[in-house]
Amino acid sequence: MTTIDSSHIPPAPDELPALRRRTTVVLVASQILGGLGVATGIALAAVLAKEVSGTEALSGLAPTATVAGTAILSMPLAALMTRRGRRAGLVLAYVIGALGAGIVVLAAAIGSFPLLLAGMAGFGAASSANLQARFAAADLAEPQHRARAISNVVWATTIGAVLGPNIAAPAGRSIRALGIPEASGPFLWAAGVFVIAAVLVAVLLRPDPLLTARALEPEAEGSPQSRSLRAGLAAVAASPRARLALVTVAVSHTAMVSIMSMTPVDLGHHGADIELIGLVISGHIAGMYAFSPVMGRLSDRFGSLAVISLGISLLALAALLAGTAGPNHTQTAIGLFVLGLGWSAGLVSGSALLTDSVPQPARAAAQGLSDLTMNAAAGIGGALAGLIVAQASYGWLNLVAAALLLPLAALALLTPRRARPAELAAAGPASAGAAAEGAASARTRSDRSVLAEDVPAAKDAPGAGE
Repeated sequence: MTTIDSSHIPPAPDELPALRRRTTVVLVASQILGGLGVATGIALAAVLAKEVSGTEALSGLAPTATVAGTAILSMPLAALMTRRGRRAGLVLAYVIGALGAGIVVLAAAIGSFPLLLAGMAGFGAASSANLQARFAAADLAEPQHRARAISNVVWATTIGAVLGPNIAAPAGRSIRALGIPEASGPFLWAAGVFVIAAVLVAVLLRPDPLLTARALEPEAEGSPQSRSLRAGLAAVAASPRARLALVTVAVSHTAMVSIMSMTPVDLGHHGADIELIGLVISGHIAGMYAFSPVMGRLSDRFGSLAVISLGISLLALAALLAGTAGPNHTQTAIGLFVLGLGWSAGLVSGSALLTDSVPQPARAAAQGLSDLTMNAAAGIGGALAGLIVAQASYGWLNLVAAALLLPLAALALLTPRRARPAELAAAGPASAGAAAEGAASARTRSDRSVLAEDVPAAKDAPGAGE
């Protein structure tokens, strides 16, 4: 049984709004720092890998190692959060990320490609922290505003993530005197940023949001077995909507990582310099994060399934634009921006749908399973991306990524738009209040949709039923 210390005594109802705001502020600040560190390093990961390995065919393995590290660490970090709260898991993730970034710099200095991949895997822990923070934002959120809470924290990454690729060049120049590849400079800067983020979370994320949420619902605490990976698997398997949520997040992330990771290499083939590559990646990251509040509000207003469909459409359009751009850098930049929008729609709506579709005791385990799945799938996609580009072309890579969306689209069409009674019953009495509130919100949205469709139809108005 998880121990709840004195700092996690249930707050009074009138204290909850202030607690939500304070928690959000801390998570936003950590996301800005985490986004800055991750984006600064990842912008030149493929370029550094090509330089250290001496071959383009292996260049995709650097971002792949990052994604693999994020996937491998997702469940241990989720398990730690389950026992000790969000703060302990986030701090450990940022510390591992800082150590990984330091190893990348060492690997570049001695020219060791295996050590570089090991460092990139550790670097991926910081990405895991950034991803898990979105669920920390949902811990104390009202059920009808979960997507908005998630999207606000995702949005915070915009500031650091957009700045990151643009300071990659100055970071590289700052280490010229050390006699090591300039592309490793961003990782040295990232290590320092991650340490600051870890200190911020350790000191200020109090009380812990996950442990506080459990203190508010002590009857939902459950046994340790109810919070295991097996329980998370069972909860997802029991809910068609949870399965759709998991597949949405995994496919959206895989398509995004596969295309994004090889775009700098393709731009280099067409004469782009490091500053232009940084601008394109910055635009892509802006698409990923800057419009996430819009995706959250759309999910709360129209339902997660509608935004999932929007995400699929945006990702398909992005693959078309980027895959046919060739030497047209402007079209590539637009394609990467749309790719970011599609990822944002899939991540926000999928994360909110997953949180709403599983019982509270198994929620953290299911969320860890989601991050494990999305990053494992993206790791495979990133590894294959370099091979596809080396053996075929960047255009073929985009075509393959677009093909991944077809099964997701079919699953979205077959998934019920409302949770089944059996799914709500599986949540148990501990989640009854939240389930009822969420169901009421869903009914309200449904009623609005019916009115929006039926009233014009009754008047034979043009466009009725749209």
